[in-house]
Amino acid sequence: MKEAGITGTIEHEGTVQKVGSDSVTVNIHPVSACSGCHADGYCSLSGRKEKTIRISGRYNVKPGEKVTVMMNESTGFRAVVLGYIVPLAVLVFSLAVLTAASVNELTAGIISVSVLVPYFLILYFTRHRIERNFLFTLKK
Repeated sequence: MKEAGITGTIEHEGTVQKVGSDSVTVNIHPVSACSGCHADGYCSLSGRKEKTIRISGRYNVKPGEKVTVMMNESTGFRAVVLGYIVPLAVLVFSLAVLTAASVNELTAGIISVSVLVPYFLILYFTRHRIERNFLFTLKK
């Protein structure tokens, strides 16, 4: 992974797998440079497995071609907020409210974790709408 710094973009090297009429499918390769990145622990692209990303748009590329997938840094932060920070805030808030209401600790813990189920269901059912905000682009 490379950080473009001033422009606020995150870049990953990948290989074009499939080219469609309105999208390109790219496999992102894990690289050792990810271990030096400040977002290594949070970025799902920094895992040890290859990731497949579908990028909307028409690009003049062919399967097997090496490309760079780019994403705005703010998009990555938005993903962290939706996937980690909001659920943590909901969990802590519900646990605090239930504990203040003198609910048994075990019951409060179970209810607090259960409150996350609707949140993640909402994310799941609105994933197509959310997906439109996470824009990836290609660079040769």
